[in-house]
Amino acid sequence: MTQSTLTLRKPDDWHVHLRDGAMLDLVADFTARQFARAIVMPNLTPPVTTVDQARAYRDRINAAVPADRGFTPLMTAYLTDTIEAEEIERGFKDGAFTAAKLYPQNATTNSAHGVSDIANIRPVLERMERIGMPLLVHGEVVSPDIDIFDREAVFLETVLGPLIKDMPGLRVVLEHITTEQSVDFVKAGGDNIAATITAHHLRIDRNDMLVGGMRPHAYCLPVAKRRLHKEALRKAAVSGDPKFFLGTDTAPHERQAKESACGCAGIFSAPVAIESYAQTFEEEGALDKLEGFASEFGPAFYRLPLNEGTITMERQPTEIPATIDAGDIKVVPFHAGEVMNWRLVEG
Repeated sequence: MTQSTLTLRKPDDWHVHLRDGAMLDLVADFTARQFARAIVMPNLTPPVTTVDQARAYRDRINAAVPADRGFTPLMTAYLTDTIEAEEIERGFKDGAFTAAKLYPQNATTNSAHGVSDIANIRPVLERMERIGMPLLVHGEVVSPDIDIFDREAVFLETVLGPLIKDMPGLRVVLEHITTEQSVDFVKAGGDNIAATITAHHLRIDRNDMLVGGMRPHAYCLPVAKRRLHKEALRKAAVSGDPKFFLGTDTAPHERQAKESACGCAGIFSAPVAIESYAQTFEEEGALDKLEGFASEFGPAFYRLPLNEGTITMERQPTEIPATIDAGDIKVVPFHAGEVMNWRLVEG
């Protein structure tokens, strides 16, 4: 008998880009309607590098979300070559920072202020290891002589592997993994190593971006890889292994910024995130594993309590709109124009 409804402990999103200003006002509630908490990326312009900046950004997010949602944004610090360990520790201890984010310099959107050499932040990482503060990693090298499809695998070999060997107590989330190598790396690591998997990397591979014409709304960083890597991610997500949990990496850009001569990287999955995950888990015959992946494994790694509430989805064919608009802003959501099997019940 086909399951008609699905109720889950309210999930969390452990990787979101909420942007700022008018874009924040447009996109924030799509995350808040389905997730109780979200790890908010700090790659604004200028980036969030201080406790005061984190608190101010959190206030702007709270102002953009209806108060009755009960949504909690969890803020992160943007690591730079010159950031001070004292500021990181102060923010972590008083709750302004839940984690710190490592962007290799120029690896992705608004990462020009990122870390140019991991050696430059060694004192910060040593402090984070000592106090138990999670390090969130965009795991790609940026050397121009490394093929873009190999950058994640090379990062594991040349940067993250040696770092973890040198600092075995550092708590690390390898974010938005895209390769079989990353799955194996995380599985082989200790309990202090985990990974997030996006909704879109479970559904698209590089053919979806390139075959029949370039599809800019399937372009993200890290870029989608071969189908075999997508299949490895799907197996990891539905495995019940608590090292793998939900992180959408929802990353909105205005439509004209995506559909341009040099289109921006990012997929806006927030409007259909939990529905997309449910569809994937159902296809894998693993709907019973979705609650652990979405609602339990992330809080366990971050040492936070499980959420008390629930969400319910119903089986109802739902067409996803071509764009989501507010004033002059138009954003194309993930699954635009497609019919999804599941719909989140609100209210």
